[in-house]
Amino acid sequence: MSSEQSAPGASPRAPRPGTQKSSGAVTKKGERSAKEKPAAVLPPVGEEEPKNPEEYQCSGVLEIDFTELCTRSGYMDFPKVVNRPCPHPPFVPSASLSEKVTPEDSRLSGSCSLSSLESKYVFFRPTIQVELEQEDSKSVKEIYIRGWKVEERILGIFSKCLPPLTQLQAINLWKVGLTDKTLTTFIDLLRLCSSTLRKVYLEGNPLPEQSYHKLMALDSTIAHLSLRNNNIDDRGAQLLGQALSTLRSCNRTLVSLNLGFNHIGDEGAGYIADGLRLNRSLLWLSLAHNRIQDKGALKLAEVLRPFELTHTEVVERRRLLLEKGTQERSRSPSSSRHGDSKTDREKSQMVGISNSALVDKTDKTQAMKTPKGLGKKKEKSWELTKKEEKSGAGQLPTQGTPKKEDATKAGKGKVTIPEQKPSRVKGIKIGSREKRSIFLESELVVEATEVINPLLEPVEHRDGKVFMPGNKVLLHLNLLRNRITEAGLEGFLATVQHQVQFSKDKSVSKGPVGLLWLSLAKNCFAPQCPAYAKIQELMLPRDPIKVKLREDEAMAFFPEPLPPACL
Repeated sequence: MSSEQSAPGASPRAPRPGTQKSSGAVTKKGERSAKEKPAAVLPPVGEEEPKNPEEYQCSGVLEIDFTELCTRSGYMDFPKVVNRPCPHPPFVPSASLSEKVTPEDSRLSGSCSLSSLESKYVFFRPTIQVELEQEDSKSVKEIYIRGWKVEERILGIFSKCLPPLTQLQAINLWKVGLTDKTLTTFIDLLRLCSSTLRKVYLEGNPLPEQSYHKLMALDSTIAHLSLRNNNIDDRGAQLLGQALSTLRSCNRTLVSLNLGFNHIGDEGAGYIADGLRLNRSLLWLSLAHNRIQDKGALKLAEVLRPFELTHTEVVERRRLLLEKGTQERSRSPSSSRHGDSKTDREKSQMVGISNSALVDKTDKTQAMKTPKGLGKKKEKSWELTKKEEKSGAGQLPTQGTPKKEDATKAGKGKVTIPEQKPSRVKGIKIGSREKRSIFLESELVVEATEVINPLLEPVEHRDGKVFMPGNKVLLHLNLLRNRITEAGLEGFLATVQHQVQFSKDKSVSKGPVGLLWLSLAKNCFAPQCPAYAKIQELMLPRDPIKVKLREDEAMAFFPEPLPPACL
């Protein structure tokens, strides 16, 4: 019995063959699951999407594109894209402010202090402020980055998400810690956005090598450049003056240049003046809050009135004239068009205006062939010339050349040549349409002359020296808060007097006329100085803004009378 009881008692301790196999199967299954578990954890959920920034296609929405590219590049804490805050409305005190503060209001203000503190800290977080056009997220017009360091990695992200912005016009970087290396990367970024980008503001970013002139390269499309508060000295001004113009190169796109709040002295002002000698695109220049004295002021004033060419400039002018002459000679000789015009000129001469011998010869040859029809042909030709004088003599070259049939019919009676200008024809009345076409042609000529090298402008020879007419393109010059005395004022007074006399003597209203706005205030002279008062008197009628204000004030004091129906 004991053996029988021990057998069943021992049976639960002793493992059965079936249960041993099943437990072995369980252990093998656990080992297999342990081996397969890491393989299941390795592929994350988002690995199916490409994480390479190069594979991302930008959508044109800066906030989405910048966030996605920063995430793909491994940025964990990156600046946010926010709308630029509008200026706050003026503070108007109300009656509610005079009321007493209740305990409930104080408890509410205490509970709101935490949120206000957080909002203040959020204000100092790096952001990319954007200004939109018509509240459209895809129409970013301007970008403002203020007070945080822009690294090369951020500029690389910008090079991918900024070119798709089709309406981007301006980039404003203020105290972003640019270096000469990151400036080169930034210039490459500007080339990618050159189709629309025209305004660049780099302020509060002093560079050791002062390589700001790279922004004004020949392939640059920047029209408005601001370089305030960059510690630019005379060396940097020399590089900027050379970027404006040299004997062989000239910047043709820059319209305004702001160099205020820098360290430019007389030497640097002289370099800027040298750049203005042959530059005919810059309209607006600010050198306010610098260290310019009388010597630099006299150099700036000199280039704005007729100045003497140097020896190297005279040599370069002669070389350009020789090149121009060879190009004109190479164009003129043997082309069918010129051959036809030569025959036309011979036919016009056969009418009897200038060469009587040629007319006699043609009369004799025609009399031998058709003696009877000569008088009729002469009458027809005379009638045709009178008709052309009445109707088509003022025709411009752009209005089309006469047909071959008309030329054959007119024969020798053709007087008008397509190369002639209507202004040279005397005794012909010009209609309104023809006047408009002449004005359009003169505008095109003015635009074409702006591209011509200034060394090819008409010059004046005096005492064996060559004088250029001076820079009449610059319209705005700001020299506020420098170190100019009355000696420097005399140079600007002579310049303003010359430009005023030039604008009076000028017969054609179109074209450059010189300075319209000149600021010399807050310098080292008294406001009651006679030279300064004279400059103000001469510049007052030239300033379009002040003229407009005076007209508005006159309209306010003398309004138009009411119509009789309203009385």
